[in-house]
Amino acid sequence: MATTEPVAHHSMSHQEQARRHLWMHFSRMGAYDADHEIPVIARGEGCHVWDENGRRYFDGLSALFCVNIGHGRTDIAQAGADQAKELGFFTNWSYAHPPAIELATRIAGLAPGDLNRVFFTSGGSEAVESAIKVVRHFHKLTGHPNKTKIIAREVAYHGTSLGALTATGITALRQPYEPFTPGGCHVPNTNLYRLKPGYGAETLAESVRERIEFEGPETVAAVIMEPVQNAGGCFTPPDGYWQRVREICDEYDVLLISDEVICSWGRLGEWFGAQRYGYQPDIITTAKGITSAYAAMGAMIVSDRVAEPFLEGHASFMHGFTFAGHPMSCAIALANIDAMESEGVIENVRENETAFADMLNGLRDIPIVGDVRGAGYFHAIELVKDRDTKESFDDDESEWLLRGYLSGELYRRGLICRADDRGDPVIQLSPPLIAGPAEFEEIESILRPTLQEASDQVQRRGRG
Repeated sequence: MATTEPVAHHSMSHQEQARRHLWMHFSRMGAYDADHEIPVIARGEGCHVWDENGRRYFDGLSALFCVNIGHGRTDIAQAGADQAKELGFFTNWSYAHPPAIELATRIAGLAPGDLNRVFFTSGGSEAVESAIKVVRHFHKLTGHPNKTKIIAREVAYHGTSLGALTATGITALRQPYEPFTPGGCHVPNTNLYRLKPGYGAETLAESVRERIEFEGPETVAAVIMEPVQNAGGCFTPPDGYWQRVREICDEYDVLLISDEVICSWGRLGEWFGAQRYGYQPDIITTAKGITSAYAAMGAMIVSDRVAEPFLEGHASFMHGFTFAGHPMSCAIALANIDAMESEGVIENVRENETAFADMLNGLRDIPIVGDVRGAGYFHAIELVKDRDTKESFDDDESEWLLRGYLSGELYRRGLICRADDRGDPVIQLSPPLIAGPAEFEEIESILRPTLQEASDQVQRRGRG
């Protein structure tokens, strides 16, 4: 049997320890060699973070759409420590505790319509997993046991657990783990910049009806969509889209899940994205900004109608997570909501979202900038090879542009954002919700010259 010698960790740098022991998420671990350091973020304050070498960066991604009220809020974290003095942990399995009760009540008061029942999870994928299970169980309890299928949109991301992958519409994320939970069906997304042949803005919602009829209405449990679709680069809905999807779901007795893991807690200028676009879902899934990431937490928020069959007789939703509804996380979430209300965080987004969009739209003079889209503090820039024809980059070109140049160069110059090609190549920006015009200028001061230099290199490569 092979053995390894004990490692003297005290003599190893963080870089050495990370290379030896840390398995980072969604990361090409082989890319980190002697010439490519692992980014080690050591400190945060407001809209900025610093690495362990003292270099400062603007966090233009809110640490993956999470840190809505900004970094360094020890008062928010302190709420968890204060809660631990009273009750450090107890499970929500057959028991309740005051922080979970108070947070559930607070969320129900902010959520739209009759979304009055809150089921806590530890994160976003768990919230989606819970929603998929609850809609299947709901239909069984209400006499429709064959309603098991989930309709989602192409290129959409709904999580990485095997159930959530059923809804996720990104081939590269699905293929390594097949077969997984059956029943996932997909329809065109609302990428208005690249509408499929034969589709117009008014026909996108009708594709949901067509898919329900194709699958058989008696087999479809739910439709799951984000208010603004993340993967592919912040696809916003055309006018009337959500209202028509709601009508279609009602017509075929299909539940509507609004996946708001990103789009809730002020990201779009409202507590929930459904409020931004004026529709009433049966279920909302949420996470990330619920605590501004000062603790791990997610939730599934369901309507009274969905909850009702589980509240009668011997019925039980046979599902749960040990740490969901953790009292310390609940206390932090309550403190986060208090801060957002008292400090006018959502009002700040409403006041400044136009200035944010205007700054990004001002980059359209750079030849590789094809489209700018989004809502609130959640925007994307799509990069193109030819703006007139909307020609995109092939796989090798996209690899060079995003990972070979832009991602590293933007970080080197002090801007953290997402350079992504799940779909067409995009730069995605979602700054902390406390940002304003001064922060937008800082973003532009890095983004503009870097995109311009990338555009110049694209032109030179094209001539070469």
